[in-house]
Amino acid sequence: MLYGALEAGGTKMICAVGNESGQILDQESIPTTTPDETMPKIIEYFKAKLSPELPEDDRIAALGIACFGPVDVRPKSKTYGNILYTPKIPWRNYPILQTLKDALNIPVAIDTDVNGSLLGEATWGCAQGLTDAVYFTIGTGIGMGAMSGGNLIHGMLHPEAGHLFLNRVPGDDYKGHCPSHGACFEGMASGPAVAERWGKPGKELADMPEVWELEAKYIAQALTDITFVLSPQKIILGGGIMSQTQLFPLIRKYLAEYINEYITTKELRNMNAYVSPAALNGNQGIMGAIKLAEMAAEAE
Repeated sequence: MLYGALEAGGTKMICAVGNESGQILDQESIPTTTPDETMPKIIEYFKAKLSPELPEDDRIAALGIACFGPVDVRPKSKTYGNILYTPKIPWRNYPILQTLKDALNIPVAIDTDVNGSLLGEATWGCAQGLTDAVYFTIGTGIGMGAMSGGNLIHGMLHPEAGHLFLNRVPGDDYKGHCPSHGACFEGMASGPAVAERWGKPGKELADMPEVWELEAKYIAQALTDITFVLSPQKIILGGGIMSQTQLFPLIRKYLAEYINEYITTKELRNMNAYVSPAALNGNQGIMGAIKLAEMAAEAE
């Protein structure tokens, strides 16, 4: 069976078709501008995958959306499937799920982009077989998807661990980039925060160890909080900042230091496996959306 998948990002929308094995059979990238410009192109892509001219087995059975947020993921809410108070003003309160449901007339499921990435990793990647894991994307913004007891965590809305309050590292007087909180996790460690603090984007700072020492300390603080609160079996790190692979050993070192043996588990004894890079070559979000579509089809 074939499924439609939409990874709805703030910069681009990736539309794809995949199967129950997570194999991506076709995909197209559409720039994220305004709903009026972007959504007709998305609808056109998926309508072509529902054409009566196609053999029935070549048509998509459902659509999964892994969406930037905040997004309403509460099925009983009046605004279920709406993008909420996003910094991308044209998309505020946009009913992305209902728009696609009405246009395509197939089952549609939605979750956050980071929950989608975690679902991809849990189904086909480095979190297979685990019941409790978290996925952080650290890039233009910072977001976290979380799974507990085998279920993606939502709650009153969904986790926003990118806005954890952290202790300022001694000697760091940077005010913080977050317009809402200043020196929260995203405010101190996102890509724009790195660029603003050091005067250059992260990709131009690779040979400056002081940049990544400081970055690792903030990331490790956040991971310590999440380790204590959610007790995940694995923490997966993705996003543009984590392309600086020298961060991984530093984060693991500081995480162990901050936990300070307060808890000891077999997972924490193997930090290389506990704090892991994403394993699906950048496709974890779209693969998670494929899985969301499969789940939507099964729920009908």
